[in-house]
Amino acid sequence: MPPGAEPTTWWGRAWTGALEQLADSARLGRGRAYAASGQVDAITVTPGRLVAYVRGSRPRPYRTELVLTEFTETEWDDLLDSLAADPAALAALVEREVPRSLADRILPGTGDLLPRCSCPDTGRPPCKHAAALCFRAARLVDEDPFVVLLLRGRGERELLEELTRRNAAHAAREQPSAAPDFPGVPARTALARVLAPLPAPPGPPDAVGTPPACPADPAAPDPLVLDQLATDAAARAHAFLTTGTDPIAGLDLWQDAVRLASAHPTAGLTGTARRLYRDLARATGRTTTDLARAAAAWRQGGPLALAVLETPWDPPAGPFDRARPALLAAGLGSFRPHRNRLTSTTRQLRLGRDNLWYPYESRPAEDDWWPSGPPSPDPLSALR
Repeated sequence: MPPGAEPTTWWGRAWTGALEQLADSARLGRGRAYAASGQVDAITVTPGRLVAYVRGSRPRPYRTELVLTEFTETEWDDLLDSLAADPAALAALVEREVPRSLADRILPGTGDLLPRCSCPDTGRPPCKHAAALCFRAARLVDEDPFVVLLLRGRGERELLEELTRRNAAHAAREQPSAAPDFPGVPARTALARVLAPLPAPPGPPDAVGTPPACPADPAAPDPLVLDQLATDAAARAHAFLTTGTDPIAGLDLWQDAVRLASAHPTAGLTGTARRLYRDLARATGRTTTDLARAAAAWRQGGPLALAVLETPWDPPAGPFDRARPALLAAGLGSFRPHRNRLTSTTRQLRLGRDNLWYPYESRPAEDDWWPSGPPSPDPLSALR
């Protein structure tokens, strides 16, 4: 038996027992080995559902889940009243143990855990991936029985606050006229002696990581699209954590499409990037050429550079008027002025509202200008 694959508490063993009685030994053995070798990725716990990606023999992991029926309001009311009236059970729960007197009501029984998996195994459930998730989840339940209660529908803080209130009400009903033998303390103070303080939140990572692989599913979006969205969301979150500002706040639909496209250089586009350009262009009512030109401008300097591409303006006299003779004296030829642009046969400079010069190029006798390099406060440097 692989080390670390089995639960260590009686309630953890009861958790796996709810599924083991339904499975064949071969699937259980492979699932136990998967759990012990770390093939179950991070588990997400929500009311009624445990979800994780389990890595099997194929490159893409499988989406696997265990479903447990949530308690009704009546069932919660009965359970909380039982806990509040039983000091031993309440103390056990606060100490992160399952009260034996209430185990049958809290823990899943045979057939209560419903396994689901995106793998092609059509045999009797659970498959080896669901078994692996069950064994891995048992270790979570070992360490914190509140995981089971969250699956049943309520989180730890909500439960403890409600139990504190009901325990006080129960004590008052038991001795309505008796004065307390000791002064009361706030529930937060009392629980602080039992619950360890939360660790300090970790700092932001140095760089954005690679998102998890998403298995193909006919009912879900294209995995490549999901990968693109996850990567972009991670980069946006990282920027927000490190700078305190949202990098796309205030962008309109076209600007955001250009921002997404700019992450993929136009030259040598992969099949995935070509589909991205096509879909973004279609969504914004532009052509892929328009999008590629705008993405090249965005790489020069973001929204300001895109405005230089799309919006001519009339700059005041000064640096703009001095640029023409400087270019001529440097042997770069004669440039014709028009609004914020200086144009020669195949080269062009555009003055941005940030007082930077943005270089552009076009083929001879064509009016098809493309960004050609980074901007500079000096027109001569921008062309070199």
